[in-house]
Amino acid sequence: MTIPVQKLKLVIGPARSGKMITAMGDVMRRAYEKGWITTRDGNISLRRKGSNIMYITPSGWRKTILHPEHIVRVKLLKSSLKVPEGTVPSGELEMHHLLQRIHSSTKAIVHLHPTNIIAAMYAGWDLQALSAEFPEVSRYTKVGPSVPVLPVTSPELAAATYEHMTRDDKIFFDIVGQGNHGVCSIGKNPWDAYEHIERLEHICEIVLKSGKKVSNNT
Repeated sequence: MTIPVQKLKLVIGPARSGKMITAMGDVMRRAYEKGWITTRDGNISLRRKGSNIMYITPSGWRKTILHPEHIVRVKLLKSSLKVPEGTVPSGELEMHHLLQRIHSSTKAIVHLHPTNIIAAMYAGWDLQALSAEFPEVSRYTKVGPSVPVLPVTSPELAAATYEHMTRDDKIFFDIVGQGNHGVCSIGKNPWDAYEHIERLEHICEIVLKSGKKVSNNT
């Protein structure tokens, strides 16, 4: 799926950003501190209830120095996007757009590359089945089926992530893995989305350190 992108005069300012937009930078810095991304990796978006503006991180920006004035404001139209002139949103823009356009409540979407989650998928673990064995995940976080290996920033990855996170065009799961790449997580705010990743990352670390091997029925 290709989304037409038009140009729009840049309108951005920290005074309008609010606490949740500040939290976007805080979450990315925490992810970097944990080693879940390298300095220019990962992306995050936010859409407030009743708004047609999606706030999203810029492409290639160092996440250790990400602040509200760096966030790009993209206008959501019925079948396209308007991107501020002179800005370059995240390369995963299409994935964020597909997920952000279908709900009316405030939502944050976080895409990171958590080491142990990716390692667990690479080793053959089914994240959805694995999470069901650990109540500290299954009680609070609904893990969807993992997305197969697809080219990063591609329309195919965006569409597959959407399909794996939704049912009947509604958000159904909180997080899905993306083979050999990372995760996509959705929450009421940036920190909620981050916590879904943290829970899944924690149990993947436990399983990998246990030395248990993937069985044919896992």
